[in-house]
Amino acid sequence: MKIFLDTAEIDEIRVAARWGVLDGVTTNPTLYAKVGGASYDDVLREICDLVPGAISAEVVADDVDGMLEEGRHFAKLASNIYVKVAMSENGLEAISRFKAEGIRTNCTLIFSSNQGLLAAKAGASFLSPFVGRLDDINEDGMTVIRELAEIKAIHELEAEVLAASVRHPLHVTQAALAGADIVTMPFKVLQQMVHHPLTDKGIAQFKKDWEAAKAALAG
Repeated sequence: MKIFLDTAEIDEIRVAARWGVLDGVTTNPTLYAKVGGASYDDVLREICDLVPGAISAEVVADDVDGMLEEGRHFAKLASNIYVKVAMSENGLEAISRFKAEGIRTNCTLIFSSNQGLLAAKAGASFLSPFVGRLDDINEDGMTVIRELAEIKAIHELEAEVLAASVRHPLHVTQAALAGADIVTMPFKVLQQMVHHPLTDKGIAQFKKDWEAAKAALAG
């Protein structure tokens, strides 16, 4: 399973890239607004330079022509950009037209397996169910991941299932077991995956024992 960061924060991306575990990045206007500073284009270019994998850049237009205009612009910024398009009637049309032009897409704001199936049929490269938001309304977000993974396998669909709206490390484990091809997460969740209290305790004990051993030899 590929691991993406859901962020526009360059420093977070640099750190994760150094760990050797980062396969891509997903962004959106909300994440960019939290960072500010450089233009969205500049932020995307910098991310694409740091990470050779897929980088999702989201369009904000809700009409087909507007989506196409924004998406074509993003696609010209770097060869690894995927245009992120929200699930809708216009979104499906835009995705199919991007597909015809050779522009890869990430269909976002998916909340049902039927929506995911339609996005795959339209030509989306990534299908992004929002598991956390489904959990928020007392639905099991992982059900959509499992169903889409099974539908993909049965019908040999090319689209990859991307678990989004991940809130904690358990979501990552569940997504992996449910058959997700990709999971995207905030940097905080990635950090939480690294740590375990027994690991941290063990490291501290090893260091304490080593220092004691050195002190004994010096004495």
